[in-house]
Amino acid sequence: MNRDLLMCSAAHYRIDYEINPYMDMSCQPDTQAALAEHEAITAAHRAAGRTVRTMQSAPQCPDMVYTANGAFVCDQRALLGAPPPARQHEIPYFRAALKENELDVYDAPYPFSGQGDVLACGPFLLAGYGRRTDRRIHPILAELFGHETIPLQTTSDQWYDLDLALAVIDTHTLAYHPQALTAPSHNRLHDLGLDLIKVDAQEAHAFALNLISDGTSVTMTTGAPKLAATLRERGLTVTELNTTQLRKGGGGIRCTALTLDNPTPTPPP
Repeated sequence: MNRDLLMCSAAHYRIDYEINPYMDMSCQPDTQAALAEHEAITAAHRAAGRTVRTMQSAPQCPDMVYTANGAFVCDQRALLGAPPPARQHEIPYFRAALKENELDVYDAPYPFSGQGDVLACGPFLLAGYGRRTDRRIHPILAELFGHETIPLQTTSDQWYDLDLALAVIDTHTLAYHPQALTAPSHNRLHDLGLDLIKVDAQEAHAFALNLISDGTSVTMTTGAPKLAATLRERGLTVTELNTTQLRKGGGGIRCTALTLDNPTPTPPP
């Protein structure tokens, strides 16, 4: 889980439009600082023993650095994202990169935010909807990948993708911000019988949950000391990295890597 990652260069990252509450065209990221943040994230993944595959960004696609939105991948199959119009030029590049990595690639017939709105956790796909993903994509996910799909709706555009509201720590453990989910979704999450770590508003707003965990090591942003301490108390190795520039575009560490080794659900005995 999260040990084989596809990342994209931050060379062309900038704010050319505003499609989430964090983007402000008058507040551009510092290019060199953003490159340094991205390089530090890549180095942390490799130091943790993860494989990092890379793809080049296109000059006309400033958000390609957030590769998580490009697709959802499991069992050598990829369902491409179907993003807002401002990001649709990215999809042919993701299609080519995924095919180069010998994946079977499928198109999404409805709006779909890729891995940003789909997190694999054991037999479950935790599937966001209502912001950038149409709920009609959920049965397609279930059929294509074989997981039980759990619909989860966030409470506002602040959580425009599910990976800002919830993080998979291992196949039995989630971290989440309760107020980021609607009441029915909150109840649905609790009914799964997973170990749940609550994250407060201050740390969730600081992109604490936009992390990557392989079940042993966690790579996360700075500014969330309580969550970091909780994870260390559970025996995980935690690396905290600055994501100030990447957050200007509405993304963090989880957003910058597309997982290629999501767990395949185990069939019942």
